[in-house]
Amino acid sequence: MNRDEPLVLGIETSCDETGIGIVRGRTLISNTIASSMDEHARFGGVVPEVAARAHLDALQPAIEQAVAEAGIALSDLDAIAVTSGPGLSGALMVGVGAAKALAISLGTPLYAVNHLVGHIAADIVTPDSEPLEYPTIALLVSGGHTSLLHVRDLTTDVELLGETIDDAAGEAFDKVARILGLPYPGGPQIDRAAADGDPSAIRFPRGLSRASDMAKHRWDFSFSGLKTSVARWVEQNEGSTLPVADVAASFREAVVDVLVTKALDACEERGVPRLLLGGGVIANRRLREVALERAAARGVTVRIPPLSLCTDNGAMIAALASQLISSGRAPSTLGFGADSTLPVTEIQVAERDTVAT
Repeated sequence: MNRDEPLVLGIETSCDETGIGIVRGRTLISNTIASSMDEHARFGGVVPEVAARAHLDALQPAIEQAVAEAGIALSDLDAIAVTSGPGLSGALMVGVGAAKALAISLGTPLYAVNHLVGHIAADIVTPDSEPLEYPTIALLVSGGHTSLLHVRDLTTDVELLGETIDDAAGEAFDKVARILGLPYPGGPQIDRAAADGDPSAIRFPRGLSRASDMAKHRWDFSFSGLKTSVARWVEQNEGSTLPVADVAASFREAVVDVLVTKALDACEERGVPRLLLGGGVIANRRLREVALERAAARGVTVRIPPLSLCTDNGAMIAALASQLISSGRAPSTLGFGADSTLPVTEIQVAERDTVAT
């Protein structure tokens, strides 16, 4: 195996996107994504069984496309990587099963890795980027996860500072979009509607931001109460013309305020002048703007991977495995499974006891 610049194929099936990525060391070779979002739109959210079946249909064509775009043969691979968790159980099982079958058939080492840590690894294969400095604070915001991490080393030391205790930010966007009569997925729709709105029109609550919350939930997030507050405001103003733009802008501002404030406070408290943003919700224009503006005022450097690498993708999974290989970590055994609640501190799953030679 080439440990300096391993050629790795990554498989990511934690939610509704089938991601196949191929990297060589820190270089992105191919990034293929097959989304089943349209199939979920009629239900107003991701349906786990539909997602799993969509992965079954999309996996082989996506692998073939990624390999063709990379101009390689499967036999050229140094390793296979796959998301073991967290995510939707059925969706994860499809990817895990495919990765095991592929690794066994090729006689190739297999690395089972953590989906959330993969989002940090996306920064590694960002074209023309400087190497990621440690330590760094990472804010990961997606449809199913909102997490604040202290990353001292990508392959060995990731600490969970806080996470959502109810609705993740992406889920709140979807639910509020439904309240406002906007289609799924809610994030882009809220962003478009908010463009013409006044973010200070309505003062919606900032969850877990009061002084009384700091002892137990200083770094945690809660957006369920915010969603309920929006719903009540809409109900109370029923019968009048609903100012969708102002509601959307005010809701978005509340979410962004909490995310950025807690992330930058973590940077200050931990003495880390670096913040990495990841996850699909980072596509939100206002979130990026506020993060960059407030971080600059506090002397914090912000890194944001390209949006194509912020959403779930196989390239970030391959990138994380590439770093594990370069650091001398052994492959995973075949005893691992899909773990929907895999903790972020478990970067690699079922590592062998000794490094293969």
